[in-house]
Amino acid sequence: MRIVILGSGNVATQLALSLKAIGEEIVQVYSPNLTNANNLAEKVAASAISNLAAINTKAELYIISVKDDAISAVAAELNHVNGLVVHTSGTTDLSILSDQVKRAGVFYPLQTFSKSRNVSFRHIPICLEAEEQDLILLRELAGKLSSKVYELDGEKRKVLHLAAVFACNFPNHLYALANQILQQHNLDFDIVRPLIAETADKVMVNLPDNVQTGPAIRGDERTMDKHLKMLSNLPELQEIYQTLSNSIKITHK
Repeated sequence: MRIVILGSGNVATQLALSLKAIGEEIVQVYSPNLTNANNLAEKVAASAISNLAAINTKAELYIISVKDDAISAVAAELNHVNGLVVHTSGTTDLSILSDQVKRAGVFYPLQTFSKSRNVSFRHIPICLEAEEQDLILLRELAGKLSSKVYELDGEKRKVLHLAAVFACNFPNHLYALANQILQQHNLDFDIVRPLIAETADKVMVNLPDNVQTGPAIRGDERTMDKHLKMLSNLPELQEIYQTLSNSIKITHK
């Protein structure tokens, strides 16, 4: 299948590399920054463009993988192509495409991506939405990449994205705050990495509620008071600590 990648960020990069690896033909990479377009295009043997007027109109699939607020502007430049146009957003309605292009769909991989860290798509959930005929094409492509393919409408996809923020973005920020606390006392983040790994491993085989530990679930007010006093010079962390501890206590009342 001839595919055009519109975007050069984290998702676009990993998706382009993985599609190339399974034998799909990436014919073109677009980015408003030509250097970024070239960097990705070289990795997948594609041509690079920075002007949508130069878009290849013969591709079967156009994957828009840009910031959510830029999807509409990119789609507006694709109203003349006959191929299927999809976006990779978890929170953007299909209508932002279907109102502008001939054939529209969603191809949303649920994972955290970085340009520098290659990932296997084999177990990454890919969420699809499209009209039935185009859904067949997307199912076939997604099935080549992943063993976990789901058909979700826009509302369920938004719920999934919200849950993903709680499951991924917030915990990573808490790791950053933990590192901040450690650095203030000349301790290395490596010390807590095994703890993070074990916590993640446990929820792979258990529901999170069933493996919750710590002073809040034990009702250990004495320890929590000590922790809050230790954070007296960091009131924003005090607030986060109190809010999360209260949430744990309420959940496990």
